Amino acid sequence: MIGRLNHVAIAVPDLDAAVAQYRDTLGASVGAPQDEPDHGVTVVFIDLPNTKIELLFPLGEDSPINGFLAKNPSGGIHHICYEVDDILTARDHLLAKGARILGTGEPKIGAHGKPVLFLHPKDFNGTLIELEQI
Repeated sequence: MIGRLNHVAIAVPDLDAAVAQYRDTLGASVGAPQDEPDHGVTVVFIDLPNTKIELLFPLGEDSPINGFLAKNPSGGIHHICYEVDDILTARDHLLAKGARILGTGEPKIGAHGKPVLFLHPKDFNGTLIELEQI
């Protein structure tokens, strides 16, 4: 059901410092910051030959990233994202298998302009999983 790894998301306490580290220290191709109000984050994508890194920074007081950074002040891996061909079929399959979908269970539009869903980390070895329809 899942396809290729789309990205690994890293929550960061200082977006400018993280961007500089990836761009200047690691020599990566770094995109422009992009606010995602529906998800409460500012994101920056780093293009790699085989996938992407998504830097996440809180956008506003109610950002879900604030809680993560309170527990992990230095930042850390927040979630991994897999591609799926049909997000509704994937959702229905996962629900039938007992997996929990976060939120309403209806896809939202993600940072790439495509439908996404998040799966409960307790159902996947402590890892928050994002599914993105390609």
